[in-house]
Amino acid sequence: MRVLIVDDEDLARDRILRILSEFEEHQVVGQATNGHEALQKIDELTPDIVLLDIRMPGMDGLEVARHLVGMDEPPAIIFTTAYDEYAIEAFKVHAVDYLLKPVRSDRLKEALGKAVRPNKVQWKALNKKEDGSIKARTHISSRTRKGIVLIPVPDIYYFRAEHKYVTVRHKEGEVLIEDTLKELETEFPGKFLRIHRNCLIALDYILALEKNVSGQPCIRLRGIDEALDVSRRHVAHVRQVMNNLMTRK
Repeated sequence: MRVLIVDDEDLARDRILRILSEFEEHQVVGQATNGHEALQKIDELTPDIVLLDIRMPGMDGLEVARHLVGMDEPPAIIFTTAYDEYAIEAFKVHAVDYLLKPVRSDRLKEALGKAVRPNKVQWKALNKKEDGSIKARTHISSRTRKGIVLIPVPDIYYFRAEHKYVTVRHKEGEVLIEDTLKELETEFPGKFLRIHRNCLIALDYILALEKNVSGQPCIRLRGIDEALDVSRRHVAHVRQVMNNLMTRK
């Protein structure tokens, strides 16, 4: 089995590497030191198993796992961490094991023995909190010909549904994702506002609500020249939200 080790601590990676050298049936194909690098290596190396530290600077291991939902064959994940407070959340996916640091040889062998690739239903469980609500990601991931592209949520101007995909307009350009607007609206309450059945805009970039030459209500956002149509059924709510934002300021 092809194994990728992900941990921001050199000593932790070295310990796992030494233990894995005892197991001939497993081959270490790479290492990563943070969440962004992990996603790139998973995309490039297609490991069967990822030994994934949960607590890392920036994007943590739980979010890394959630970005794998869109893969046709996501790898099996074995979480590793020094903090047992994550155990309940990690075990929400039945095929995922959980190892406390320092990792022991016998426990790692046991975990590797039962590691199987989870199905998409199990992966989606990683998106749920105990109350059933969705945990908001810090980044949106898009799979392109060049690999996985990660867009920080604060850099996103809007999401717009077009045919089977959703376009993400952000500070560096545009990408396509497979999430639905409904899923995004549920995941990011208070960050994005629906202005049309096919569009969500970032509240932080709202500049003005106005009308175009044909009298159609539209929104202008800071940072882009494009004016976005506001459907008539959403105008009243958009005005209310904008008034609330002005009041807070």
